[in-house]
Amino acid sequence: MKSTYKTIHEYGRDEIIINKSKFIGYAKPISSEEEAVEFIQEIKTKHKDATHNVYAYVFGENSNIQRYSDDGEPSGTAGIPTLEVIKKENLRNVVVVVTRYFGGVKLGTGGLVRAYTKGAKIGLEDGKIVEKVLFKEIRVRIDYTLYGRMENELLRLGYIIKDVIYDEAVNIVILCEIDRKESLVNNLMEITSSKMIYEEGEENYFSVKDGVILE
Repeated sequence: MKSTYKTIHEYGRDEIIINKSKFIGYAKPISSEEEAVEFIQEIKTKHKDATHNVYAYVFGENSNIQRYSDDGEPSGTAGIPTLEVIKKENLRNVVVVVTRYFGGVKLGTGGLVRAYTKGAKIGLEDGKIVEKVLFKEIRVRIDYTLYGRMENELLRLGYIIKDVIYDEAVNIVILCEIDRKESLVNNLMEITSSKMIYEEGEENYFSVKDGVILE
């Protein structure tokens, strides 16, 4: 399992007018190929009166599933450019649909490529391109006298304190990037002179943008 990968954080939608044609870019993170197919069908149903509903998606740990459709546009002018936007951003587990309402002005081959590229980009940008980082939950139980120093050190080193529970001792729940787990445990041992109880919790991917976890 890779510890990081790029995708989008949430559903995205934006639109643009190019030479009187309206292009609506949709994007969504997916957890299966079936989700991609369902989303494409949903947009096609929503815009059944559209001239074209072009799509592309990339799924799998090694981006091994890649599909696209020109949906009636000239071959190579729509589906492939949409897929290329996803690949150039190095995204995976994402589906994009670009809906077009023809405005009466033909765009030509180059114009179509540029228009669908733009349509895909605005949908993805609205969905917020993020790094998915694998975090492990570490729970630490320490004496109250150690809490102030530990909190300062954790914040200084860039670890995330998810929760603090107080009873006869202080219980700190820390989110730690999986790659930094060993370093964290060593730091905790040093800060507390090994006077702590710790256990490892579950692993989860979180969306990180500009160093901040997004909710």
